[in-house]
Amino acid sequence: MMSWIRTPKRKLTLPDWLSLYRIIAAPFLLILILLEARLYFGIFLLISFLTDALDGFLARRMNLVSQRGAQFDSIGDAITFAIGLIGIFCFENAFIIEQSGLIIFAFSFYILQLFIAYLKYGMPSSFHTYLAKISAICQAVFMLWIFFIGIEYWLFYLTIVLSILETVEEIMLIVWFSEWKSDVKGFFWVFKKKKAKETVSNNEI
Repeated sequence: MMSWIRTPKRKLTLPDWLSLYRIIAAPFLLILILLEARLYFGIFLLISFLTDALDGFLARRMNLVSQRGAQFDSIGDAITFAIGLIGIFCFENAFIIEQSGLIIFAFSFYILQLFIAYLKYGMPSSFHTYLAKISAICQAVFMLWIFFIGIEYWLFYLTIVLSILETVEEIMLIVWFSEWKSDVKGFFWVFKKKKAKETVSNNEI
């Protein structure tokens, strides 16, 4: 079983700290929910989403990509998303109740994906596919839209569809790869690469 705790010790990098910020900020965001400080909650949730946009970019730009960083990023993303959902539940309770069936249905795919990843790798997957990035952007926009503007149903349905598609692709990639990997473009590219290798092998015979 692999775990980021067991990775070689080295100093935390700037991208690592940006990912850790989202984890550290979670209790503060919960306090803002308890205080019913909707606007401040929205502002600090925006900051968390901005760190999500920056950490991966800086890691690649500064050549600091690592297994530990990828896992920090995934954990920070999951926590931020969960806090955002809690915020929506508390500030827009009627909307959550109205759409509870669809939300539970979509969330069940995410739980299934986590369960399969832990069974196979002993930790969450961190593929960071193109679809995962698009889905994360859509989720962030939807949540921030609620807190700063209001509920937009078409955006909600788009977020649900992308979230389900992204988790299904993650499950397919977990089944495909026997070992933990990060920064995979997507299942289409993995399958295309395999086909290209098979074509080259057949031509050499």
